[in-house]
Amino acid sequence: MPGKKYTIQLPHEERELLLQMTSRGLIKARQFKRAMILLKADQDLADVEITAALNVSRSSVERIRKRYVTGGLRTALHENPRPGQKRKIDERAAALLYQLAASGPPEGYSRWTLRLLADKLVELGVVDKITPETVRRVLKK
Repeated sequence: MPGKKYTIQLPHEERELLLQMTSRGLIKARQFKRAMILLKADQDLADVEITAALNVSRSSVERIRKRYVTGGLRTALHENPRPGQKRKIDERAAALLYQLAASGPPEGYSRWTLRLLADKLVELGVVDKITPETVRRVLKK
């Protein structure tokens, strides 16, 4: 493919792996699309042809090409961790929260409130600080 900065030439093993992954249908939709982009790019199709065949944007095709060439197959198929704060409540803390919410309310109260649950989690040392809104979202799940 003349003029392309990131050309794809898959080794036989990687091509077979991608074909197996896409034929079984046991992978996530995003990984499936990325695998198909790599397979089409390996067939020397132009970005315009890949976008038309797979209904993806041209920038997606270019990004997957670049990620494969610079980082390999694993980098091209899988997402990088997203930025942001880590979850305040993990599975263990959520289980404790469910247990607390199902138990009897503290003395002097007729029921648990979100604020009481948040304060109790801090008091027990499960988290340093937490808002009632976070408690609500965990309980809603």
